[in-house]
Order: sequence, then structure tokens, then C-alpha cells
Amino acid sequence: MRAMASDHGAFMSKFRLQPSKPSPALPLDGLTFAIKEIFNVEGQVTGFGNPDWARTHSAACSTAPSVLAVLEAGATCVGNTVMDEMAYSINGENKHYGTPRNPCAPDRVPGGSSSGSAVAVGAMLVDFSLGTDTGGSVRVPSSFCGIYGFRPSHDVVSTSGVIPMAQSFDTVGWFARDPKVLKKVGNVLLRSPQVDYVRPSQVIIAEDCFQLLSIPSERVARVLVKSVERKFGGHVIKNTTLGDYVKDSVPSLDCFLSKGCVENSYNIPSLASLSTVMRLLQRYEFKNNHGEWVSTVKPNLGPGISERVQEALRETGEMAEVCHLVKKELRAALTAFLGDHGILVIPTVPGHPPKLQTDSSTLEVFRARAFGLLSIAGVSGFCQVSIPLGMYENLPVSVSLLAKHGSDAFLLSLVEALYDCLREEIFIAEKTSY
Repeated sequence: MRAMASDHGAFMSKFRLQPSKPSPALPLDGLTFAIKEIFNVEGQVTGFGNPDWARTHSAACSTAPSVLAVLEAGATCVGNTVMDEMAYSINGENKHYGTPRNPCAPDRVPGGSSSGSAVAVGAMLVDFSLGTDTGGSVRVPSSFCGIYGFRPSHDVVSTSGVIPMAQSFDTVGWFARDPKVLKKVGNVLLRSPQVDYVRPSQVIIAEDCFQLLSIPSERVARVLVKSVERKFGGHVIKNTTLGDYVKDSVPSLDCFLSKGCVENSYNIPSLASLSTVMRLLQRYEFKNNHGEWVSTVKPNLGPGISERVQEALRETGEMAEVCHLVKKELRAALTAFLGDHGILVIPTVPGHPPKLQTDSSTLEVFRARAFGLLSIAGVSGFCQVSIPLGMYENLPVSVSLLAKHGSDAFLLSLVEALYDCLREEIFIAEKTSY
């Protein structure tokens, strides 16, 4: 049953899952959390954001290991949350169950597909929440709702018991309002011991990516740069033109550039090509996962999602092999670029959250720019954290840090170490007109 909209419309249903052996010694003791309606819970139907899916599927026989892990660590689950249908959008609007209300900007979309999970945290209804991120479904809503969002390295957190969208990109991610809780949840899901942060060897600002922003890039970049300078010293900060590095270091991208797969002139060509790679492989895997069900059931799907699903059903997969080669080359190239303790800095999204019910042509421009940024971690499999940087023009802004595959604990510790400096710099930025 759909939960009451008084909770910002974040919840699909309310229920309680308690730790089997509660104890103050457990790392998540006393914390509450919510889960996206893509995670299996024993005895419940996992609705996947669509009533036809819920109608045609049986109750789960077991609970997803990621949910069990945080329960066993002492947290209490209070319900599951609204998501975009079949996890196939970054907007957060659901025509069947409503759009969760963005706590930072009620007239703006909350971001998807983990919309309800982000809103539940941003509205202080829970301490943290679980979502999934395939193309950006944790990073986008965390940015739009002014909270922290973490996409782990691909394949380091189990996706068992989670409805697949596209396995080459699917990750279990999480949201929190502060980096301490974000890190605690990460220690549990990553099964990593408590470690002190390691000083970054370099913090690389992707200057060309910041040029994609529709708000002053200084407002975003300066807060992070000043915080890093205060905490680690200015000598670790470097600048790069990421698009050129990717173009020169990922030779398999050439076929996408030469075939004109870059769809627009308002993006960085090599990153737009990465976006194409991600989209093609995502379509192909989505079709393999759910094409038969869609063709048989003919579900009622919302605008935008219906068109994307139909595109997926037409995908032949002829480029799948080269897409996998691009993934391999990009991971190797960015690993060499960053080294063991290097950090890449990019905008999470290209600007403010769009207004509710924005026309599709305007949204498409935003989506194209967004996926150029989001595909960097998506295609490489690197971990990425979206960090809220306060408000600009009464709307939330954010920045993202990326680290090499497997460096999740390092990245979470780094964000926690920067927290105090970031808070002070955000305060200064909000009082200053750049």
C-alpha cells in the first residue's frame, strides 16, 4: 500500500525490519534506514516502480544481502521508497505513485531513479537509505536533494537480491546527510575495517568538465579547492583537460567518434562517446533482463521511460564487444592517471535540478550533459561520492570525487576528513557573490 504523502511522498510502504540481535556495540545501532523498491524483502513483492511489475511477480523468498548486512549491523529498516519505473530515469517522477517532494526545492525534480531514498534522507525521515546506481541513480538524486551519495566501485557490494537493470553498471549505493554516517554504512557494506584517511597524492580538477556547468563553475570548484588547500596543502591540486586525456588513452572510443555517435555539440566529445557506450550496453543488458516481460505484459509506462524501454527492445547488441573493450581501456587509463591515492574532481551534474514537468527537449539537453559526467565512473567502474556544497540561488549544488576501483574506503575516509573545512568554505561561499 502506498504510504501517506505527508512523508514527502518518499515511501511506497511502511514496515519495520529490526536487527536480529540489537546491541549498542553494533556500528549502526540506533540508526534508521529505508530501501528503494528494487531490493528484495522476504515475503514482500518487489515492485520495481511499476504496478504491472508488482501484479505479475510473486513475493520474494529471501531478503537482499545488502539489506541484511545493515540490519545485522544494528540499523532498523522503516520501509521501502518510491523509484522511477524499472530504474530507467534520472528525473525522479513516477506517473503511478507520484513524485517524491524534493526537500531542498519543492518545485524541482528530486532526481532518480532512487528518488524516494534520497528524499527520505534529505527530509530527515531516516538516517540513511539504500538505492541503486546504474547510470547515475544515486549520484543525481543526492545532488538534487542536497545530501551525500555514494556509488561504490562496480562489483564490490553484492547486488544479489536486487532486480537487475544492466549488470555491467549496476551498483548498490547509499545516501546520508553527513560523511560520518556515510562512512559507517560503507564500512558495513564494503566489509572494510575502520581505517584512518590517507592523504591524497593528488587532487585533479577536470577543468573542461566544470565548463559544462550552467551555474558559475567558481561556486562549485572553489569550495572544494579551498578545502583541499587548507587540509592537505595546495601542492596536491592539479588541473587537467579530462576529455583530451580520455580521447588519447582509450583508442576503442575512436569508432564511436568516427561514426558520429556523439549526439550534440554541447558536450565534451570523448565523454559524450563514453555516454553512448554506457547507453548502448545498458539497453542491450536491459533487453536481455526484461525484454520478454515487457513484450508479454505490455506494461503501462510513463513518458520518457516508455520510449527508452522501446529503444532497448530494438537494441541488437552488435556493439557490445567494443563497449566492453572501452570499459577495460578506460579503467586502465584512469587507474594509471590517478595512481593509488589520486582523486578526480568533477561536477556531479551540469546544473540545478530541472523544474517539475519540464518539457522533454529541455530535459534531453540536461540529460546529455549529465551522462557525459556520469559515464566516467559508470564505464570505468570507479567509486564516486557526491558532496553537497550548500545552496546557490536557493537551489542545491554539489561536487563529486572519484577514486580508482577498489579505493572505496579511502574515498569515504577522505570525505570525512574534509568535512569541517568544507562546512566553513560553504558558509563563506553562500555569503559571497562570485
